[in-house]
Amino acid sequence: MAPRIGVVVFPGTNCEHDARVALESLGASAELVWHGSSDLSEFDAVVLPGGFAHGDYLRPGAIARFSPVIGAVEAFAAAGGPVVGICNGFQVLCEAGLLPGALQKNRGLRFLCQNVTLEVANDTSVLTRGVAVGTRLVIPINHFEGNYTCDAETLQRLQEEDRIVVRYAENPNGSVDSIAGVSNEAGNVVGLMPHPERATDVLLGSTDGITLLEAFIASAATKV
Repeated sequence: MAPRIGVVVFPGTNCEHDARVALESLGASAELVWHGSSDLSEFDAVVLPGGFAHGDYLRPGAIARFSPVIGAVEAFAAAGGPVVGICNGFQVLCEAGLLPGALQKNRGLRFLCQNVTLEVANDTSVLTRGVAVGTRLVIPINHFEGNYTCDAETLQRLQEEDRIVVRYAENPNGSVDSIAGVSNEAGNVVGLMPHPERATDVLLGSTDGITLLEAFIASAATKV
């Protein structure tokens, strides 16, 4: 049975269909979930996609974190459910306290829309389980506030606890330690700025996103 994956939609989200189509092309059952929902127990995994949740007023994700669905995401994650936040979804997870750190404006104050090379730094998270550390993947980014930052103590903890999931091979935005994605302590909640759902077809320039999405679907399948 195909795992059921809920793709959360906030007002202003614009990558929900990209995520749904990509997941379904790889054999999952993906369904859009409105941000007013308060129960995600019917799903085997959850994705918070990219976009501009609530217009990114205040800070990206700062308003979205008060949506009813965030309580459901917190409960789902606490029960061990796989959760991935992509781009704006990563920002929401940080604002909600489900992931440490924050995303600030890119170095040079430039919007970035380009392919980047990522290096897998962790092979145990729900997004990279079974993917060899050091694997290089070409994945697009599309953000203005993707510069990951955290204090020195948090960075040391992320490094020591092996919670840095992917790094940029060449840092495009100024992120501390070239971090492109991190996980929670359990490894079941991951946030990353690059868009793996936009790298699943050779016509899009890369199919390397399949590596990450297949690992995520496999993680979801363990709950089926």
